[in-house]
Amino acid sequence: METSPVTCRTLEDFYHIDGHTFEKQYKETLSGFRQWDQLEHADEWLLFPENIGPRLAIDESSLSGGELYTFVTNREARTREQSLVAVVAGTKAEDVIAVLKRIDE
Repeated sequence: METSPVTCRTLEDFYHIDGHTFEKQYKETLSGFRQWDQLEHADEWLLFPENIGPRLAIDESSLSGGELYTFVTNREARTREQSLVAVVAGTKAEDVIAVLKRIDE
C-alpha cells in the first residue's frame, strides 16, 4: 500500500480480511498519520518545500462539494512523484503567498 495505489478494501478480497477494520488500523497505526508533522493544518494547507524547483505552475481546482483549492507544482517533475509543492484551501492570493513564504530561501 505504501508504494502502489491499492485501497484497504481491495485487500479484503485477496486476503479475506475485514477491509473496513483494516482501513481504520492502517490510518490510526500503520501509516503514522497521527504523528504527521502537517496534521494540525492539513485541512487549510500542505507544503512540501523539498519538491520546489526553478519553474513552478499554479492552478486552481474544485475537488468536491464546490471547495476550491490552489495547487503549486514543480513543472520540472511533469506531474510525476514529488511534483506537488503546495496545496492551499481557497484561491485568495494572500493565503497562497502566506503559505509559500514558509519556504526557506
